[in-house]
Amino acid sequence: MERKIEEFFQKWKSDIIRKPMVLYGPKQIGKTFSALAFGEKEYKNVVYFNTENNKELLDLFTKEKSTEKIILNLSLDSGETILKEDTLIILDNVNHIEIIKGLKLFGSEHSAYHIIAITSRRENLNDFKGEELQFKGMSAMDFEEYLWAHNEKNLTDLIRESFQKRKTCPFHKVALEYFQNYLTVGGMPEVIQAELDGKSSFELEAIKQKIMDIYKKEVAMNTTLIDIPRGLEVLDSLPEQLKKDNKKFQYGTMGTGKRAKEYDSAINYLVNNQLVYRSYKIKNVKSPLSSCKDTDSFKLYAVDTGILYTMLHLNYKKVQTDENMKETLYENMIAKSLVENGYSLFYYQSEGKAEVNFVVQNRMGQILPIEITTKTNSKAKSLSVFMKKYTSSQAFRVTENNFSTKKDIRYIPIYAVFCLDYNKL
Repeated sequence: MERKIEEFFQKWKSDIIRKPMVLYGPKQIGKTFSALAFGEKEYKNVVYFNTENNKELLDLFTKEKSTEKIILNLSLDSGETILKEDTLIILDNVNHIEIIKGLKLFGSEHSAYHIIAITSRRENLNDFKGEELQFKGMSAMDFEEYLWAHNEKNLTDLIRESFQKRKTCPFHKVALEYFQNYLTVGGMPEVIQAELDGKSSFELEAIKQKIMDIYKKEVAMNTTLIDIPRGLEVLDSLPEQLKKDNKKFQYGTMGTGKRAKEYDSAINYLVNNQLVYRSYKIKNVKSPLSSCKDTDSFKLYAVDTGILYTMLHLNYKKVQTDENMKETLYENMIAKSLVENGYSLFYYQSEGKAEVNFVVQNRMGQILPIEITTKTNSKAKSLSVFMKKYTSSQAFRVTENNFSTKKDIRYIPIYAVFCLDYNKL
């Protein structure tokens, strides 16, 4: 399946000051598959190492200070000749910080060897800067990639053209139908492949349950998280948190007597490792938005909307008939899409309780309010209140209707949220 990460890989390969790449993101989103596919397509050979529980490899990167000796040992270990510029070296499941430190040697020497290290532990990268390494995040497949997998690239081109030229999409109903399926399937490559292979909805749910178990195991086996049970509690509470009308994370949802300070480290761990997304509340608006955030008030979103669908024990009919459930999935999907497009998440809530679902800031510093409008809140006025109080060059309402513009507000269909690019708006 074609992934957007491939374009980044191509630029990285041709970069004259290329550094070793550290590719990070949750498990099961296709990091290893994408790196291997790129290597097989673009290099003479690929040398792959699984670093998990590999003491010999850990010792090599910990003790050896010569890049050529590291390469010689990797070549002997793999039985493959490693060629400058023509071999892709992939180090998978990099959980030891010493291996990442070892890779800095190649970056500092502007080495001609091409190396991608893959990790699901983003916390391991917090102490590193970008001088010797290049970091790239990856997430589950967005709706555009989902359409690509269904051989609907022409449809994605039409959606982007409609967004850019501010005109109606001629295949609006088709796109909306695909999107409703995406809500239930989600963006995990294994689940999408199973759908393409004609597997039943029960089989898709079993795969998603397996992925959920993998994420819980990732939390349970981590040595840096002091309170593992609380991390699991937070993950398990997501469905109830997001079903509420007020989706602010409430500790009481997990039981009586729960206190914020008991869960700080667990929540930070989940956010740092992209197992949940966090959106902070803001009461006023100025640049940068991060200066306005209320650190005690936030929402947490699931890493994948298809996973949330399973956690909520939904079925397709339930989603189509229960507007509250549909809106919950919509909001989670928008959060995921905005993060994938490079935004930090915030939501606005005034003293009068007017709420704008998302307020984000693009690369140019423009502040963009985004409101969800569904059948149950079709006359939502929070965005209008926001725009009267704060100057916004662009504002968006996300709906199930086609593209339009009314009173300086751009209405975009829910399936077009992937067009809200951080670097281009």
